[in-house]
Amino acid sequence: MPNDVDVETIPQRIVELGEWFHNINLRGHPTAPHHFLGDYPMVKWRAFADAIPHDLTGRTVLDIGCNGGFYSIEMKRRGADRVVGIDWDERYLAQARFAAEVSGADIEFKQLSVYDIASLGEQFDVVLFMGVLYHLRHPLLALDLLHEHATRDVLVFQSMLRGAQEVLTVADDYPFSDTSVFDAPGFPKMHFVERKYTGDATNWWIPNRAAAEAMLRSAGFTIVAHPEAEVYICRRR
Repeated sequence: MPNDVDVETIPQRIVELGEWFHNINLRGHPTAPHHFLGDYPMVKWRAFADAIPHDLTGRTVLDIGCNGGFYSIEMKRRGADRVVGIDWDERYLAQARFAAEVSGADIEFKQLSVYDIASLGEQFDVVLFMGVLYHLRHPLLALDLLHEHATRDVLVFQSMLRGAQEVLTVADDYPFSDTSVFDAPGFPKMHFVERKYTGDATNWWIPNRAAAEAMLRSAGFTIVAHPEAEVYICRRR
């Protein structure tokens, strides 16, 4: 990809594109150097990067909720033939396009909701669904749509998790009179946020670990690896 970016203008362009959530090093200029999570998402990426093939030659990648483009760029660096990043927020897409341009990464960015994923009309070898689930009012529907319309093989899933880390072995069925199981810490649970969490009104449903795993299975995915506390590598059944 031709790269005609004037290096001297990069700091000013970073500022003009607004507040960044992804801290990306653009030729020595970090986009979010004071991120409250540190060097994010690099600190997250380092913990599970080895769980994704280092050579993605011949594969297609869809990055859902691509934000500033960090993961899209990383997938392109691993040689993916085609990378498509989607997000509903045009501000993030503008940041992602600029980051990709500076990085010399040929990536397609589209403004699209996960609920409209079928409109892409294709499936991808690798689908990244990172940091999106808890921002959705209908999270299980989104996973169902990913399984039906977007994922050909691998799903890389990450969600904020709250509540117990214990995972209860759940029976196939329970009698109506047995209510105690719902109080068990390891039973799958979703925490509904009616107003805000961490100042963000778009945080709606936050699962515990058991719920995240159960939802993935219910949507038709097999969990094959759990390389980081919030990250699951899955394959489509």
